[in-house]
Order: sequence, then C-alpha cells, then structure tokens
Amino acid sequence: MTLFFTGVVIFDGWLDGSLTASAADDKTVQGTILCVFVAILVIPAQIELSKLAAARGINIFTTLTTIISILFAGNWYLFQFVRFEREVFLILLSALSLLGLLLAQYIRYGTNGVLANCGASCFSIMYLGMLSSFVPAIRMEYGVWPLLMFIFVVKFSDIGAYIIGTLFGKHQFSPKISPKKSWEGMAGAVTFGVLTALLFGRVFGVMNCKSAAVFGICFAFIGQFGDLAESLIKRDTGQKDSSSSVPGFGGMLDVIDSPLAAAPFAYIFFRFIGL
Repeated sequence: MTLFFTGVVIFDGWLDGSLTASAADDKTVQGTILCVFVAILVIPAQIELSKLAAARGINIFTTLTTIISILFAGNWYLFQFVRFEREVFLILLSALSLLGLLLAQYIRYGTNGVLANCGASCFSIMYLGMLSSFVPAIRMEYGVWPLLMFIFVVKFSDIGAYIIGTLFGKHQFSPKISPKKSWEGMAGAVTFGVLTALLFGRVFGVMNCKSAAVFGICFAFIGQFGDLAESLIKRDTGQKDSSSSVPGFGGMLDVIDSPLAAAPFAYIFFRFIGL
C-alpha cells in the first residue's frame, strides 16, 4: 500500500510537472490523480462509518454524506478551475449540507432520531471530507515531497509503535480506548518518526534537520492520537475493526485514521513553520 500510494503521488507530480518544480511556481492543473484517489478512498470509508453508526442504531445518510465529503475533499482542486472565494464556497456548502441532511431525515425517518442521525452524518462529513481535504492541499501548495514526508512520518510512526510496543510494551497509556498501546510503543513511534523525517529532510531537501526532528516528534504523537480517535468510535460501537476489507489491518478507516487526523496539522506546520 505504501509503494502504491507513493507511486500515485510521484506519477501525479510527474504528469503535472510539479515533481521537479515547486508547486507555487507551477501554473498547470495539479493533483488530478491524487484527488481522484482521495475521492475513491472516501467512498468505502463513508460506508464503514455508516455501518459503525448502524451498530448503535444511528442512521447516516451515506449517499448524501459521500457526495458532500468528496466536494469538501476536492475543494482545493476545484478552485484551480473557478474564480470564487473558497471561504464563501465552504460556508455555503456547509449550510446547504445541513439543510440537505435535515430534508433527508424528514423524508426517510420523520421526527425519529433527528439529532442522532443528522449529527452523525455531519460528523462523517467533517471527519472524512473536511480532514481529507488537507491531503490535496499539502500536495498542491507545498509539493510532492512534503506530502510524502508527512505520510511516511505518520505511517512509519505507526510501524515503530507496533514493533516496539509488541516487543517491549508494558506500561499502558490509554487502557480504556486501546489497551495494547503503551508508552514504550509511543517511544518507538517517536524514534521511527524522527528518523523518517530526518531522512526526507536530508535526501529530498524538504526542511532542515532541526525542523525535521520537531516534525517527526509532533507527528508521531498526532498520528497516534488519530488512531486513538478512530478506536474511540469503534469502542463506542463495540467493534474491533471498522470492517474486514483490508486484510491484516481491518477496514479502510483503520488504514487512514492516523494521516486523516494529522493532515490539517501538517498543513499548518508547512504554512507557518516553513519548509
């Protein structure tokens, strides 16, 4: 999966010319394949989240939330073609989405479960649509290598947490949400995250060593928080995994949970701390 995603991002950058040029100077349409890829991932993730909600007797309007989530996820890409204020678009989309969900609720369920159904549907849009929009944003505003650095740091932190936690984990840091997670595993996450960030910073010139070390530490913790956030949802619904669609991992939500929560923070890091 890592090799496939890397191939998608690099091929996408090669096609639009931003692989060798900085994203800011590239005047062509950027991120087409990546945005299609993100949109495709949103679909099974929405289905999985709706099934988790159904386990608690809550109905998410999957068709509507999927369409809206894709619009949110692709807003940076869409604004390469239209001249319109992004803030106005997002406000209008949010307002119309809420009204659309209320209408869907009225048509399908009437007054039964309004807050639960509409609230869960809004949550699914924010979680899978709004958060995922920062992945194309990083790609189009900062380039291919910063995006890959972000993804690799988060996922290799997961790997480090799993390996070190499995071998040496004794002290739990979140027994109520994820009993298998340990402080030793967190130390492994930080170690793997920092090494990965330093490698990207040095080899691809994304940022200096000091910034890379800070990036690795921060996103090791943020990535683990993203994993805990999804575990919180699964524990509430009594499910071990979001589904069994990805062998060895569970479901699509189990694969994307860490980078999903970390993406807006990565965007902020690149924007205000710099490359």
